Amino acid sequence: MGTDIHWHGVSTPNNMDGVAPLTQPLIKSGETFVYEFDAEEPAVGMYHAHHHAQMQVVNGMFAAFIIDEVPLPLGQTVSGIEIPADLELAAEMPMVLNDAGNIGFSLNGKSFPATEPLVVDEGDWFVVHYYNEGLTDHPMHLHQFEQLVYAKDGIPLDQPYFADTINIAPGERYSVLVQADRAGVWVWHCHILTHVEREEGMFGMVTAIIVNEA
Repeated sequence: MGTDIHWHGVSTPNNMDGVAPLTQPLIKSGETFVYEFDAEEPAVGMYHAHHHAQMQVVNGMFAAFIIDEVPLPLGQTVSGIEIPADLELAAEMPMVLNDAGNIGFSLNGKSFPATEPLVVDEGDWFVVHYYNEGLTDHPMHLHQFEQLVYAKDGIPLDQPYFADTINIAPGERYSVLVQADRAGVWVWHCHILTHVEREEGMFGMVTAIIVNEA
């Protein structure tokens, strides 16, 4: 099967857009094609196969990328909560959402119980970049902690906001800032419950954040 690569979140010339046969020839098995363009702005982006995407993407033909840093809302007050101007991040991580093909319901390519928890210390701040490479919406819920949404598709929001659950549609990216201010093991999952539970118990789009006592 041939392929091509289409880009989200970064400007490209038309002939680098990755939509065979409109902008380039299909890259057939055994052939090569070089995508070349300048990355001129910060971005939280992703790229994936566009040819037969419904088959190729859900079976792993995708990836995420970050160019430079999307500015955090440092020193701002959001819903009465002041974000420290001198904040230092303890962690920054991608969370790629998928729901079909060989990958199935998964976070970063793994399904619970194989998903990897995030481990931080009490009081730490961390950033998560959500990427939906699946076929359906995924409302992501983090137990106990509000998520400060500060960028969508890599573009900083004029008015960041806190959310208990964030709905991420296919192709969308959201960047959130979280303070882990309570020790414990906290569940983190898609809130479409058929994506996380079945008769045998939890599966799929479930992970956790482990917050160690300070």
